[in-house]
Amino acid sequence: MKTVTYPRLGETVVWHTLPNGLPVCVVRKSGFSRKYALFATRYGGMDLRFQLHGEWLDTPAGIAHYLEHKMFDTAEGNALQELAQNGAEPNAFTSNAMTAYYFDCTDHFSDNLKILLSFVSVPYFTDESVAKEQGIIGQEIGMIEDNPEWQVYKRLMQILYRTSPARISVAGSVESISHITAQTLYDCHKAFYTPANMCLVVVGDVEPEEVFRTAEEILPRESGPVIPRDYGAEEDLLPMEKETRCTMEVSMPTFLVGFKCPNAPEGEERLRNNTIGDLACDILMGDSSALFARLYADGLVNGSFGCSYDLLPGVAYVYAGGDSNEPQKVVDAILEEAQRMVREGIDEDYYQRVRKAVFGTTLKALNSFESIAVSAAEGCFNGFDAYRFPEVFDSITKQDLIDFIRDNIVAERAAISVITPREAQEA
Repeated sequence: MKTVTYPRLGETVVWHTLPNGLPVCVVRKSGFSRKYALFATRYGGMDLRFQLHGEWLDTPAGIAHYLEHKMFDTAEGNALQELAQNGAEPNAFTSNAMTAYYFDCTDHFSDNLKILLSFVSVPYFTDESVAKEQGIIGQEIGMIEDNPEWQVYKRLMQILYRTSPARISVAGSVESISHITAQTLYDCHKAFYTPANMCLVVVGDVEPEEVFRTAEEILPRESGPVIPRDYGAEEDLLPMEKETRCTMEVSMPTFLVGFKCPNAPEGEERLRNNTIGDLACDILMGDSSALFARLYADGLVNGSFGCSYDLLPGVAYVYAGGDSNEPQKVVDAILEEAQRMVREGIDEDYYQRVRKAVFGTTLKALNSFESIAVSAAEGCFNGFDAYRFPEVFDSITKQDLIDFIRDNIVAERAAISVITPREAQEA
């Protein structure tokens, strides 16, 4: 057991790896009545091809998300209902790189933790229940596909990348999920829902030793092997295509421009890289930037405009966009401002203001039990300590941001996805 104190944050975190290989993190919150537990596996929508028993398996798109839906089924009924009857608020999510199951409660924490650990570690599927779920998830996919914000993002990823599974929706398609069977789900559970590939995070006024004992009592005594994964061939930094357009029922055009970036390494350098990317985006085109003010004043963007830097397994990219009647003018302005910033540098007062704002936002996230738990799990899976973000911030300079902008926000790495109103296209 390792207890780590972070004086700058006023936090103490206890880590312990169980004999079966499961990392467990307990963040003590003395005096709080609320308690939160997250049980996550390093398995997400991009983990479609992996090796099991020496053979490479190709699984249907959307299977991690499908498995998340089915994991609440138990031989006795449904774990969601069982937790709710016990006073807990449970839920789950699947991202590109992680699937997580969680609950929060004020009472009966130990009993709820046992339920969480039990249903996630012991799968129960039948062919009938799997087939029934296809209709439910099919409706969910239909709703997602009808969402312009999702479509513009999905289409951007499909022209940025050639082979990466980042091109594929986490939920899959109606056609892809039709190939999922109970046996496929069991195979994926066996591969990825194994202690050494998972992480348990508990936040609240709880005794760490009690959490460790409960986990050791409920979970399997041994872990399966590390599963090799294939995220496709390493790609160059040029997009597969430069532009994609389609029409939908939208009131005005919406767009996303993406810039391919080099993949980030594991460990603390990944946390540092992510922080540099986020800061660079805010400095260049955040809502307090001179660029955003000009674009807004000229009527080229509205309050929907936003930007982000994302790290996924094997890939990284910057994207920005929102509603605009002239998307290409916005892209041109972003590129021009990036070149100007590289030539002239970043104003010191502006840099310090944005830096403090981003640091403050990150610090504020420590008020959220959910944010604490997800950050701890992501750090565990990627080899960094999320609570070291103050030291990471201290290591970043203006030159780091200028280098990021110079290398990545360039026309040759850019691709644009645009959705226009159907009526305008037909006219």
